[in-house]
Amino acid sequence: MASVASSPISFAASFLRTKPVPRFLPIRTLRCALSSSSSSEPIEFDISFAPPKPTPSSPRGNAAFQQLFIPWIVRGEDGKLKVQSQPPAQLIHALADATTQNPKKKVKKKKPQASSSSSSSAVTTSSEPKLSKAARRYYNENIKEPPQRLSKVLAAAGVASRRTSEELIFDGKVTVNGSLCTTPQTRVDPTRDIIYVNGNRVPKKLPPKVYFALNKPKGYICSSGEKETKSVVSLFDEFMASWDKRNPGTPKPRLFTVGRLDVATTGLIIVTNDGDFAQKLSHPSSSLPKEYITTVAGDVHKRHLMAISEGTVVEGVHCVPDSVELMPKQHDIPRARLRIVVHEGRNHEVRELVKNAGLEVYSLKRVRIGGFRLPSDLGLGKHVELKQSELKALGWKS
Repeated sequence: MASVASSPISFAASFLRTKPVPRFLPIRTLRCALSSSSSSEPIEFDISFAPPKPTPSSPRGNAAFQQLFIPWIVRGEDGKLKVQSQPPAQLIHALADATTQNPKKKVKKKKPQASSSSSSSAVTTSSEPKLSKAARRYYNENIKEPPQRLSKVLAAAGVASRRTSEELIFDGKVTVNGSLCTTPQTRVDPTRDIIYVNGNRVPKKLPPKVYFALNKPKGYICSSGEKETKSVVSLFDEFMASWDKRNPGTPKPRLFTVGRLDVATTGLIIVTNDGDFAQKLSHPSSSLPKEYITTVAGDVHKRHLMAISEGTVVEGVHCVPDSVELMPKQHDIPRARLRIVVHEGRNHEVRELVKNAGLEVYSLKRVRIGGFRLPSDLGLGKHVELKQSELKALGWKS
């Protein structure tokens, strides 16, 4: 019987005790040691190890990280495309309007019990996306309007004119956040503050700004009073009647005229609900030229033109026209016509200039304000909404 020391297992054990071997010995090498005979010749082992696993290289390497630039291609007001680094203001404004102050939270319904026949799973309602802090900060700094005077907010909401709104505030008929307010200069935010007038709440969402050019007919006055039956604003009754259908959920604008034309004067007049726009156009500092076509009775001579050019006193101020021109006669219009351009815009200014020259005004029509001219195809009593380019022609930058 072979001895224990001469057996393959004893030989392998003695080899492992005398020779330092790696921790992980390949299987094929150990199998060779166990299967070898008990010969006196030394046994050589071929021990090899797998190469180390390569580590994945970094995608960026040693290159310095550079800030990513995202271009925005937008169409400007002139109709041309341009590249800018910031998102369009209209996009951020639309995203801000889409969010709410109290977004809906996820509501989970309890799962039905095992005895119930229905196996419906939990139902969740998704909440509206929230804007990032950077987007909200950009909106608050560049787009959101600052708090405005209470009387101005009431006028913009269509409650009444600014003067009438001030009277309502003085009479104690307006409350802000549950407290009585008697100061028209109080700064409020209509989107956050709760405003009541005569027990009726002012809507948080103000009506949009609208701008119209109207061809005023004869016999209409530029007044928005409720007692006036033939007011210029009454020509927009059909437009206001269809407002809710065209703009659901949006408050109706309170329209008024920019400046005035007397009852016998026809032609171009601007109608809007933007008080700042109206004040800018009607203020004497704007110096917007206004062109009138005056039809006079009788013949016009050179002395008449010189007298009109010298000007006259209107409301205590000496007014001089920018230009006076005798227009050529037409076959269908037998009377003489004058083109007079003024920039003062005082009450009855053109009529006083013609009257001071010894002429009688037969008809008077305004055809131009600033760089905007009354469209030739716009009929009497009709209106057209002004575009952004036409507002710029009037000297307004929104």
